[in-house]
Amino acid sequence: MPLPLTHDDPATLGPFRLIARLGSGGMGTVYVARSAGGRTVALKTMHAGTAADPAARTRFRLEADAARVIGGEFGARVVDADPLAPTPWLATEYVLGPPLDEAVGAAGPLPEPALRALGAALCAALGRLHASEVVHRDLKPSNILVTAYGPKLIDFGIARAIGDDRLTRLGAAVGTPAFMSPEQATGQDHDAAGDVFALAGVLVFAATGRAPFGHGQTQDLLYRVRYADPDLSGVPTALVPILAQCLDKNPFRRPATADLAARLHDGTGHFADHLPDALLAEIARRATEVWHITPQRLPAPPRAEAEEAPPAAGVSRRRLLLAGSGLAVGAVAAGAGAWAWSQRPGPEPAPPVVGPSNSVLPTKDPDSIWQRQVATPEDDLYPARPLAVGDLVAVRAGQGLAGLAAATGEIRWASDQLEPTWQVAADGERLIQVVAPEGSEGNLGKPGGFPLLLASVDLASGRVAEPFAEFTDVNGVIAYNQILCTADGVAYVAAGRGKYDTYWVASQTWSLFAVDLGTGKRLWTQPLPGRRDGADRLLFVAARVAGRHLVTLQETNDGKVRVATRDTRTGTVRWEKPLDGRSPNRLQLPLAADDRHLYVGTGRLEAVRLSDGSQVWESSTERPGRTYGPPAVKEGAVYAVEKGTGLVAVDANSGRVRWQEKGGEGAKADLTDAPVIGTAHVYSRRSSDLWAIDLSSRTPTRSYRTTGDRFVAHENAKAIIALGGRFLATFPLE
Repeated sequence: MPLPLTHDDPATLGPFRLIARLGSGGMGTVYVARSAGGRTVALKTMHAGTAADPAARTRFRLEADAARVIGGEFGARVVDADPLAPTPWLATEYVLGPPLDEAVGAAGPLPEPALRALGAALCAALGRLHASEVVHRDLKPSNILVTAYGPKLIDFGIARAIGDDRLTRLGAAVGTPAFMSPEQATGQDHDAAGDVFALAGVLVFAATGRAPFGHGQTQDLLYRVRYADPDLSGVPTALVPILAQCLDKNPFRRPATADLAARLHDGTGHFADHLPDALLAEIARRATEVWHITPQRLPAPPRAEAEEAPPAAGVSRRRLLLAGSGLAVGAVAAGAGAWAWSQRPGPEPAPPVVGPSNSVLPTKDPDSIWQRQVATPEDDLYPARPLAVGDLVAVRAGQGLAGLAAATGEIRWASDQLEPTWQVAADGERLIQVVAPEGSEGNLGKPGGFPLLLASVDLASGRVAEPFAEFTDVNGVIAYNQILCTADGVAYVAAGRGKYDTYWVASQTWSLFAVDLGTGKRLWTQPLPGRRDGADRLLFVAARVAGRHLVTLQETNDGKVRVATRDTRTGTVRWEKPLDGRSPNRLQLPLAADDRHLYVGTGRLEAVRLSDGSQVWESSTERPGRTYGPPAVKEGAVYAVEKGTGLVAVDANSGRVRWQEKGGEGAKADLTDAPVIGTAHVYSRRSSDLWAIDLSSRTPTRSYRTTGDRFVAHENAKAIIALGGRFLATFPLE
């Protein structure tokens, strides 16, 4: 449970503002923290005294490295870290689920189906570590977080490479005595078999609520681990021989993680299906709890000289990995995905808006056309956007793709396969995706890799058709392969060739090619710039087709962005240039372009000529010093939110302002997402509302309560699709 900050806790660390304490020990403190954009993280620090020890700093750096190896599927994804700071810190995603020891305490020992699913998933997690020659060495219930999607391993403070004893004193026992392996208890080498021993101890605890060798003084525990038989009373009968073999004193007689997983579970079903209702309710409670944390700071002790830091900011963008109160879908095996849906009434209406007596305020309308509660995808670095396709809303939630009727919100179909946001694309009528080649699940690649396969998704059933395109000169299982966009019957794909790694680039060359959606034939291929080994970002931030131009924003190895246009017929680069002063994260949006120009905001507002890359106009000429959000363009007018003013419309050819929002309420407008343009209104977000600005009067006429922060027009349904803050909803597009 989060606790208030103490008087001497820092206000910020790196780019994060501290919100509350999660716990503190002899090595350091763990906080709840948030970024300026509202992302919630768990932030681990080292105490100053500990940080003065070079060996301790090295361990801290290795902990961050091990957390990156396990990745976001089986662990808490690393967001940022600075092991060289005066106070070293490591920020990871805030996992929405209780530690296993607290889960058992709240919901009781797990039944056999849950034990088997838990064990198999932990085998997959450890297999990921061991394949990278890393062992955890401190596997215990408090270091396992239980989510609806599966367990996640945390706290790699004493993890190390197999065979590397440079940071371990000879003959010293390092770890938690109750869950140590016999070899670890005597200070000997602890390899993958030692983690299997600890895993069995964890499963005994999950089944009975106690460790296999009891509790007591450290020396007593270490003696029992080395010489005594484990207490398996209370363990389901069918699991006793399996766990007994894992707890064998001889590491060579213990099963490997892959063999153990096969004996525990066949990999079918969803992880959440195997969990008891009481535990699902506890997971849901934890998922909601994080957004109710009120930042507090304890006062300094009497006569203590301490400067009180300013209180931390509240939530600005709410994103949950789990939503709902019991119905949640999760994954057991590596590569499977999950999401959660439930029908919910709309949010509580907002309090009346209070403004100046001469201000124009919109009519409040708290009701959406429909609304569903969803789970946010785990790869938060690349937030999912809803796709308008046919009469559906296609959206990725958790790791699976689903199709909902745009008019009613009815769930037509849902998938539990791993479908990254950047490997699914739609052109309004057709939905396509990269599909996993047969035999590639959980496979770190083979010589030559696997082929890249593209397939269509049936809009009526959600079934993936037989692949219509197969390419063997690239590696189809590289995680960062992308479908940039589809238009005019062509898909534009970026793919790598070479060594495969799940979470970063490794020894790969990249190319961009166009694929005819009707024949599956490649129309052209063009090489792409090389990427540095270890890169963990996508090549392209955004892309779209405008006329005969493929317009792309590409992230470079130094974290900057270059804009380029290519001829859609040949892939030849017509021009490219840097897009200075803009963060790649803020540009992960649909591009605003017409047949002649690309329009760029998120800072100054400018138009770039598609034919040669020259600047046509720039906002500072007419309105110097102004800042804008991302733009949208329609029928010769560019719409964007101007900071402090609200919505403005400028002429697409000249950049001259045609009109600006009236009423005095535009200062509240949000600069994070582009406006949505209807026939009679333009819509923009401000605070927790979606405002409609009348195109005739230039004044706000109504608003809708929403948690959404990403908005897409669905022209067929005459609706605005809103996604964010645990909800998918639609509002009238007029």
